[in-house]
Amino acid sequence: MTRAVADELAVELRGFRRVQRLAYACAETVAARLEPGTTEREAARMQREWLRERGVRDWFHLPFAWFGDRTAFVNFRVPMQFFPTGRRLAPGMPFILDLAPVYEGYTADIGYSGSLGVNPVQDRLLADLEAHRELILREVRERRPLREIYAAVDRLMVRQGYANRHRAYPFGVIAHKVHRVRQRRWSPHVFGFGTQSLKGLASDALHGHREGWSPLWSPYRFSDHPPQPGLWAVEPHLGLRGTGAKFEEILVVTDSRDPEQSAFWLDDDPPWGSRRASEFERGGTRRWAEDR
Repeated sequence: MTRAVADELAVELRGFRRVQRLAYACAETVAARLEPGTTEREAARMQREWLRERGVRDWFHLPFAWFGDRTAFVNFRVPMQFFPTGRRLAPGMPFILDLAPVYEGYTADIGYSGSLGVNPVQDRLLADLEAHRELILREVRERRPLREIYAAVDRLMVRQGYANRHRAYPFGVIAHKVHRVRQRRWSPHVFGFGTQSLKGLASDALHGHREGWSPLWSPYRFSDHPPQPGLWAVEPHLGLRGTGAKFEEILVVTDSRDPEQSAFWLDDDPPWGSRRASEFERGGTRRWAEDR
């Protein structure tokens, strides 16, 4: 990687890091406001409103919220089941907030897991997700095919005693590419997904099909290729006895020959679960403002 390319990448990453931190600040703020009786729809609306007040006008996808056994996608069969429902939060119940704002053309897609009060099962899930974060980074740096890394994540989940819940996502994806998108004063969405972001993903799919790679990281043959340079929103999702937990954050992949520069997480220690140190409490919104 030349110095000019590295400098250009650094500028780009500042924009993506800024919106990712903004998304986490939103998730932590909304999580702190959840109370018994809050519905998934209300939690999703709280995320939208918080971000819109801070200038977000476009989305990779609109915010999701899952409560109780819906955090583990129990009996999910069709895509419409992912959308927020009237399920109400109760003490001890796990929740996941999933939001993907676009700000100033930069995209984030994050997952935040927590519970309303004590939930030892989800605490255990969150602790064990750390090993998946380390595994994914290590094997991407080794340039192993995405399909093989997916299988390695599966094996680790089995050893830990968990079920793979990201297989319930469309195409069973554990990750997808994200991009900058063109800013527009009005950005419509279709079935909860921003049209600008969908166009970028479709363009990647067409381009990748010609060159033998896919912007979707799945267990299927079309992901049987080494990691493609770019930004990937990665989301391993564990399930145990009707409780689910996941993280989702951006992994940066480059064409550098230096292993440490060939792949790295956009942020070193993002607060993707209530069990982890709170970025918001450590001044996450202040850091976001400074980065501007």
